[in-house]
Amino acid sequence: MAKLYPYLFCKDARAQADFYIKSLGGEIESVQTYDEMPDPDPALEGRVMHLVLQAGGIRIFMADAANQEIEPGTNIDLTLEFTSVEEAEKAFGGLSEGGDIFMPFEKMFWGDYFGRFQDRYGVRWQISVSEE
Repeated sequence: MAKLYPYLFCKDARAQADFYIKSLGGEIESVQTYDEMPDPDPALEGRVMHLVLQAGGIRIFMADAANQEIEPGTNIDLTLEFTSVEEAEKAFGGLSEGGDIFMPFEKMFWGDYFGRFQDRYGVRWQISVSEE
C-alpha cells in the first residue's frame, strides 16, 4: 500500500511554505538543503532540497528548483511512498515504462530508496521507500 503526496518545486520553498502555514495553519516538519549532498554545488548553497510541510491536515513535500525554470504545470510531482522496496520497484517499473527516467530507483545517500520519472502521459512521479 502506498501513500500519495504532492511534491511542489518552488522558486523559494521556505517562503511558499510560510504562506501555506499562514493560510492553512500547520508547520514545517523538516528541511534538508542542497549543502547536505555529497559534493554540493556552491551555487545551491542554502537552498532547499527537501521540505516536509504539514498544512491544512495534509502533508506536502517541497523543494527549491535547482537548475530548472519553474513553469506552472511542470512544478509538481506526485510522490508515492511505499512500505516495501519490492512494491516500490514494481510501481517504478510499471509507471516509468515508455516514459523518461530522471533518477533511477536506487538507495540514496540519505538512506531511502528513491526514483523519479515522467510517465508516457507527461505526469511526473517520485517513488520512495523510507528506511525508518
